[in-house]
Amino acid sequence: MISVVETAEPRRRKAPRAFRRRQIVEATIDAISRFGFADTTLAEVARLAGMSQASLIFHFRTKDALLVETLRHLSEEHRAAWRAALAAAPEEPLARICALIAADFEPRLIAHRKVAAWHAFWAEAKARPTYMQICGERDEERAAVLAEACAALLAELGRSAEPAEDIAAAIDGLCDGLWQRLLMERRSFGRGDGLRIMFLQLRAHFPERAAEIEAAAEGLSRRRSQRGKSGT
Repeated sequence: MISVVETAEPRRRKAPRAFRRRQIVEATIDAISRFGFADTTLAEVARLAGMSQASLIFHFRTKDALLVETLRHLSEEHRAAWRAALAAAPEEPLARICALIAADFEPRLIAHRKVAAWHAFWAEAKARPTYMQICGERDEERAAVLAEACAALLAELGRSAEPAEDIAAAIDGLCDGLWQRLLMERRSFGRGDGLRIMFLQLRAHFPERAAEIEAAAEGLSRRRSQRGKSGT
């Protein structure tokens, strides 16, 4: 039998390495958002992370390896956010759709530095198969869940003949466009604006449930206001 003391020691040794790698990834997000994709260098990332370039190379030997790890981090963060939102939502299809929309506009996901990094990776994805694969896996999984919820709601409304995948694609497409506005119009366009437009579109797709959609939007607005007052 392995003792608790024997198993705890390797964990302690691994913790600093994991912390350092996360620190480097966060610095890479900062570098991409400040300087752009091409001008992000290992030296600049090391400076932002507060370490020597030699220390950074101990964890990531090449810029490409670091960028792949950064994209994976962003992708996993987004996946964790929408999965958690779904887990907390009722099983009712409309509630699941609203939860997915709200998750896409969580403050930690739409911080300017992260939105800038996402757009930089999207711009490079066509020429880099690894980036395309990472982004594609994330998008396909979420799109399938959203389409399933849309199909269930259409069935409830007696509209099963309508293409749920097209509605899901329209929702995702609008979200992508609003993320671009978050990047380009950061001083005049914010989370509340994005959610308002997303729920406006959702009411257009499902007018039969307009009152419930409006209530969901108002509930999110109240929670934002309460968080602002509490300073959280």
